[in-house]
Amino acid sequence: MKSLLFISFSFSWTGKGSHFTINCSGFDRQGVDPTVFASVIVRKDFRPVLNYSVPMQINISFTISSILDVDEQLQLLTSFLWLDMVWDNAFISWNPEECGGIRKISITAQNLWLPDIFIIESVDVDQTPTGLTAYVSNEGRIKYKKPMKVTSICNLDIFRFPFDKQNCTLTFSSFLFTVDDMLLGMEKELWEIVDTSHNLIKTQGEWELLGISKATPKLAVGSNLYDQIMFHVAIKRRPGLYVINLLLPSGFLIAIDALSFLLPTESGNRAPFKMTLLLGYTVFLLMMNDLLPASGIPLISIYFALCLTLMVTSVLESILLTYLLHTVTIQPPPMPRWLYSLVLRYIRATECCTTRSQTEDRGTAPSAIHPAGKDLEAMADPGKAELNGDPQSSGAEPQQQLQRPRSTDMWVKFSLVLDTMLFWLYLLFMASSLITVIVLWRT
Repeated sequence: MKSLLFISFSFSWTGKGSHFTINCSGFDRQGVDPTVFASVIVRKDFRPVLNYSVPMQINISFTISSILDVDEQLQLLTSFLWLDMVWDNAFISWNPEECGGIRKISITAQNLWLPDIFIIESVDVDQTPTGLTAYVSNEGRIKYKKPMKVTSICNLDIFRFPFDKQNCTLTFSSFLFTVDDMLLGMEKELWEIVDTSHNLIKTQGEWELLGISKATPKLAVGSNLYDQIMFHVAIKRRPGLYVINLLLPSGFLIAIDALSFLLPTESGNRAPFKMTLLLGYTVFLLMMNDLLPASGIPLISIYFALCLTLMVTSVLESILLTYLLHTVTIQPPPMPRWLYSLVLRYIRATECCTTRSQTEDRGTAPSAIHPAGKDLEAMADPGKAELNGDPQSSGAEPQQQLQRPRSTDMWVKFSLVLDTMLFWLYLLFMASSLITVIVLWRT
């Protein structure tokens, strides 16, 4: 009952009219009498307007001081920002000339009416510290600034990791007040918010602030319409850590694997070397797995899968050639006629090109290529060479003894041709894959 009488007395004590005027007795540069703002403190539970049919204007702005974490698996952005809110309290007014020239004072925020502005995307409890103060001017304008650690939902696209750019949204709105009671506006220009955020961010972490844009759509919930301001925060990942620890080692390993084709196939050292390289690459991927996003399929994972596929293919190719050389050395199988013809044509074309280059360099006559052609014909058809009177093919040894070494020699040449062809296919596929991945990263 005493509280109700005190509230009624407070309303009548400040007077009636278009505004409320605070009595400045005991209100000077020496201090402020707490009883001066008793009427304001009593009314802190009510929206501070004189006409409840007129919506109240709340101007907001914010400053991002740091980007703490981006969780790709949970799709969360954790940032630290300062929220500025400015509004007019119609219950506060005093004459500075009667109050020692004081035009602005600070009051504990819990003694004032505060707008219920929140971030829609936030998934954490508001961790605003208690005991904050607000500045109040003689005209009733209140400036309230509070720090906020915000964990908000952000739709992350990690396909271009680690060269990805994200666009997260921070939407400020009211819990309770519709557009009939509260309207939101901007306290600062957008470029001021961006410049202040760039100057305030001191941490050189993984993420970099690119820019901030805004939109002002209305939020409809049933039959109610709420005002809101939507800020789109564009951030970019700094890729240096991932380039040094992931891309460069992988590129070096795949380059060494390509150079291993220069090792002689008949030596038998190529396959063990490639298998050791493949094992090292697998261990590298296991160790670097913690640096990759835990969800989704980024482009870098596809790149690693392509590199692993190339290395496995090269190992299989080396095993196949080693097995083929071993088989033809012990017991060469009969070579199909079409394969024999293809190998023979390739050898002729290669030797002709080699002989021509040597002829041009030395200035000899073009008739020097005939002996190689005769040798190839003798290798292709020994019987025909004997009829033509070739002294090299008409030896005393029987044809059965010469057939096996010639077949082995053709299989060896086929292995070399196959190795060369697979090497160029390997380089072609590797180059096309790298170009495709780089283009996708840059677009």
